[in-house]
Amino acid sequence: MKFNYSDPNRLAISNALIIAAFAMTVNSLVLLLSAGKPALLLIIGVNLLVLGLSYLIFRYTLEKFIYEKIKIIYKTIRNLKLPKDTDRRAMTGGTLDKVNQEVIEWSETKKKEIEELKKMAKYRREFLGNVSHELKTPIFNIQGYVLTLLDGGLEDTSINKEYLLRTEKSINRMIAIVEDLETISTLESSELQLNYSRFDIVALTRDVIEFLEIKSKKRNKTVVFGGSYDKPIYISADKERIRQVLINLIDNSIKYGNPENGRTKIGFFDMDENVLVEVTDNGSGIDAADLHRVFERFYRTDKGRSREQGGTGLGLAIVKHIIEAHDQTINVRSTPGIGTTFAFTVKKS
Repeated sequence: MKFNYSDPNRLAISNALIIAAFAMTVNSLVLLLSAGKPALLLIIGVNLLVLGLSYLIFRYTLEKFIYEKIKIIYKTIRNLKLPKDTDRRAMTGGTLDKVNQEVIEWSETKKKEIEELKKMAKYRREFLGNVSHELKTPIFNIQGYVLTLLDGGLEDTSINKEYLLRTEKSINRMIAIVEDLETISTLESSELQLNYSRFDIVALTRDVIEFLEIKSKKRNKTVVFGGSYDKPIYISADKERIRQVLINLIDNSIKYGNPENGRTKIGFFDMDENVLVEVTDNGSGIDAADLHRVFERFYRTDKGRSREQGGTGLGLAIVKHIIEAHDQTINVRSTPGIGTTFAFTVKKS
């Protein structure tokens, strides 16, 4: 016979029956020795009394034990403090099966949380390592230039100005990194106040293209519209933040576009309530394994080449945060050897 040990009522009955059966066996032996009707009635009465008392004692004991244990488990797993007047009967019948299921579900949830925490810890270590590396390079450069000047270079007119200019460049890089980190910190802490206004995204993009014109010509790159956008396209957003997004994306395409006759194309597409903006280059592209990490802080697909191109390594992370602060989306698609497209949405006005 198989008993359900998760149900205290059945367990109590089972134990009571076992005791009653034992008592009946003993009483049967007595009955054989002393035949008589009064003795038989007495034995039956005793058996029923033993059965009833056994059931009540076992049930009360089991309910009290299970209630106390289940109460602790519920408090631990569900972070729930049960009221003092909770009915014990509501905590027993079939509860062990229920708690067992909740323990399994809780275990799965915690397992996922632990995996997520491990990923975050790894990401944090990488971030701290990247910050250290990015700041260490200009600091060591400055130290080298200053020591050279102190060792007599200050009086040498052939190098003193050059080294001071290099020192200034390294200092400016450190300032840019710190400012970008401050921007990301503001974005992540939800302290950024967006100043929404209605403006023409085409006109703003044209301003950004003109702003980066000298840089694009210097690198033999061209930045053009992907169509004839003669009419304005009005959107509702923080104009200066969207300007920052466009500068970062177009500047990125100029840096990593095709080194010979690189071309950046900008397009606008109607998406009902939103406008989709695409910035496409004809560069070397990004490997599929790196695509999901391009918006991470300091992440570089080609670390050596990326640092030669300048920048802080925080531009795309800032872009992502700005777009998400507008409750919009940004994504990237790329084909190695053909080029990369960054696309983001903004709300139509």
